[in-house]
Amino acid sequence: MGRQRVLSGVQPTGNLHLGNYLGAIRNWVEIQSQYENFFCVVDLHAITMPHNPATLADDTYIIAALYLACGIDLNYSHIFVQSHVSAHSELTWLLNCITPLNWLQDMIQYKEKAVKQGENVSVGLLDYPVLMASDILLYQADKVPVGEDQKQHLELTRDIVNRFNHLFAKPDQPVLKLPEPLIRKEGARVMSLTDGTRKMSKSDPSELSRINLLDPPDQIVYKIKRCKTDPIRGLTFDDPARPECNNLLTLYMLLSGKTKEEVAVECQDMGWGPFKSLLTETMINALKPIQEKYQTVMDDKGYLESVLRDGKHFAEAIANNTLTQAKIAMGYSIPL
Repeated sequence: MGRQRVLSGVQPTGNLHLGNYLGAIRNWVEIQSQYENFFCVVDLHAITMPHNPATLADDTYIIAALYLACGIDLNYSHIFVQSHVSAHSELTWLLNCITPLNWLQDMIQYKEKAVKQGENVSVGLLDYPVLMASDILLYQADKVPVGEDQKQHLELTRDIVNRFNHLFAKPDQPVLKLPEPLIRKEGARVMSLTDGTRKMSKSDPSELSRINLLDPPDQIVYKIKRCKTDPIRGLTFDDPARPECNNLLTLYMLLSGKTKEEVAVECQDMGWGPFKSLLTETMINALKPIQEKYQTVMDDKGYLESVLRDGKHFAEAIANNTLTQAKIAMGYSIPL
């Protein structure tokens, strides 16, 4: 029996930050040898919000290069661009036609983002979870690495699978596989440097709220100096009154490779000045090899293009087979 499949992806909107890396990509790297992995750059998702068409293609290559720089290994994983495999769009339409509207209107992320966009909210934003379901189901993924904020989307994916198989498949021969979540508990939520109660986000208008993976050392120094703290001396985890303290200690723990207990003892009597210096040095050292590998990949555009071309061909073969099986189940004629 072959390895189970994993599917995940990141939008090419802005630079990846520590939240993306520590909450998702580093986990992909650590577990990739256990699975057959499909990691895509989800550029179709990127246009569900207003985007810059002048930078979309370049941003797509940057994310793919960062996958490699962070340690995604082509011996275990396939890297490709979502829009390069047309089956994503086609299966989305088929699943749209069996997905009740109220399922999508009840999605928490849609409600939150729709409020911000007002009258300009797009059908694409409403339909985002169905496209995500198509991404997962095309590859018959067994596991999907998700953060807490994506669990509702995966639950909807599972609802769509059950509905599709109930309507179109034989009871003992499901067409679409029911995926399971793969959740990393520690570091799954890296919080903003300006507000420890909010998740670190690419969409935050303040650059000071996040550390980007490609930030040079001087920017990291500046951002950590400016990050929000509290007036209490001595640093402790898990105090609900000190969310920034917990977040910064967690960042140090994850980047240093130390245990929570080791960090708690090391930092319990520290003031913010010495701790910020320690965190800054640790962060710069942790990001240096990623930044060096990224530059090597970007300096060889032909190599990066070959990785994406190979990934596309491999992904396309599997995705098209799933799409064909779904269309047959729904009664479509298949061209000879």
